[in-house]
Amino acid sequence: MVSALFCVAAAAQAQQVFRVTAIPDESPTELARKAGPLMKYLEARLGMPVEFTPVTDYAASVEALVNKKVDLAWFGGFTFVQANVRSGGKVIPIAQREEDEKFRSVFITSDPNIKTLADLKGKDVSFGSQSSTSGHLMPRSFLMDAGVNADKDFKRVSFSGAHDATIAAVASGKVQAGALNISVWERFVNEKKVDTTKVRVFFTTPPYFDYNWTVHADMPAATREKLTKAFLDLNKSSPEGKEILDLQRATRFVPTKAENYKGIEAAARAAALL
Repeated sequence: MVSALFCVAAAAQAQQVFRVTAIPDESPTELARKAGPLMKYLEARLGMPVEFTPVTDYAASVEALVNKKVDLAWFGGFTFVQANVRSGGKVIPIAQREEDEKFRSVFITSDPNIKTLADLKGKDVSFGSQSSTSGHLMPRSFLMDAGVNADKDFKRVSFSGAHDATIAAVASGKVQAGALNISVWERFVNEKKVDTTKVRVFFTTPPYFDYNWTVHADMPAATREKLTKAFLDLNKSSPEGKEILDLQRATRFVPTKAENYKGIEAAARAAALL
């Protein structure tokens, strides 16, 4: 009997799946492409099946981690702050890309008359998702610093839902300008997916902390340490490491901490978004 119970317990342990999600800041196909090699790597490092579980919107990624439906989430700075507040401080950021220590957003336009943030007054402007750090919160914060109130000064504010969709909205003429994450813009430029003779960057924000990988505080410390080490060990000297880091648009992963996102929390509260 004991042996049978042991077998059942062992089988349940073997079938345990480590679930990972990410804010849907790009198209589903791009998110899946980026996730594949990383999930395989984490599976080898953790010694258990690892599955990428996509979500429909930013809020769903927050709820999934807070309610422990997933074990690991890729958040923007603002979604991390939302999860931290929503969970009562029960989430822990474990790693971020080196680039996320000094992340930036860009404002783009197809209108030759738009040269400064002040020129956006009276125009149709697109942000990404309302919960996006680099596609909404921080661009809105820097607009406020420049004396531009998006809610009062723009003719119309729209939310595209994702950074690549913001580029498409500007390129197609649906809006005169848009704000998005600099790394997605650079990827589109490098892959020649945007005509830079028609769509251009006219303002790049100052740097701020952004994306991170976050776990729930209830995760066993040993698992959290093993997971953190897996990210920090990634380097471009191996084919596997290079593929993963290139897909994640990262030089390397570095440790992070909740205190790094206090500036984003302050910006969210100042904009009445939290």
